[in-house]
Amino acid sequence: MFKIKPSKLTEFCGWYGMIALILAYASVSFGLITANGIIFQLLNLTGSIGLMIDATARKVIQLALLNVFWALIGIITIIRLFH
Repeated sequence: MFKIKPSKLTEFCGWYGMIALILAYASVSFGLITANGIIFQLLNLTGSIGLMIDATARKVIQLALLNVFWALIGIITIIRLFH
């Protein structure tokens, strides 16, 4: 796995990731955006990347791996939105 040391930047990435994922979920749940829209997908993608960075720095492999798959799903979905 990548060697990332915990820092204020990795912690910021983790906080951003958490906020982005909650915002995405809440926005779809309250009908503000659609789940198949680009905003939802970008929030999920960037949020998962943020959490992946923080989890990797803290050596929380389960969370890092979960977010690898979460990001891959986001990337595939965004590609499908444009094709």
